[in-house]
Amino acid sequence: MSSIADIRKDYKLKDLLESKAEKNPIDQFTRWWQEAIAAEIDEVNAMTLATASPAGIPDARIVLLKEYDTRGFVFFTNYTSAKGNQLQENPHATLVFFWKELERQVRISGEVEKVSDAESDQYYNSRPEGSRIGAWASPQSKVIGSREWLDAEDVKFRELFSAKPIVRPAHWGGYRVKPTRIEFWQGRSSRLHDRLQYTLNQQGSWTIERLAP
Repeated sequence: MSSIADIRKDYKLKDLLESKAEKNPIDQFTRWWQEAIAAEIDEVNAMTLATASPAGIPDARIVLLKEYDTRGFVFFTNYTSAKGNQLQENPHATLVFFWKELERQVRISGEVEKVSDAESDQYYNSRPEGSRIGAWASPQSKVIGSREWLDAEDVKFRELFSAKPIVRPAHWGGYRVKPTRIEFWQGRSSRLHDRLQYTLNQQGSWTIERLAP
């Protein structure tokens, strides 16, 4: 059996040079996003969301990107979940995309705000019926007694909404991570990776710096 320490891969697909990079990180993300879509990466919008408590205790999980623009990167969840409570207490987060097929990683850090009710309604109403019911049935992150209890809650809310529209619960909606720092990482041979960091300065423009791998 091989040792875990012996597992490695040499990255050789692409490079990331200042001369080729976009001046704005959202434009650079869009370029990489389109290439990731073209590569048909499975769950291309999956990203790690890292949060922390006011005491600095970190937490992380995978969520799905549902929208992005110059304002930031949007995901949806239960506001009373563990991540929702952490973001209420400490509204800062980091997102990480890892597209192994392209040997790329993107890290996005910034402040977090709730999206508008209209934005949350629009996305909620686009979801499949089962997912909309699930937002009512599941007290996300809370301890529950059994799977049978959860299934019973699902049935209860299906019956409740059988004859009326499934409206968005007030405890469910979107967050937007407003970036102040975005790092693009491109794997290179011999672990001499390319890392370009964009930092938002006080004038509202972006400073690009190369980081050592």
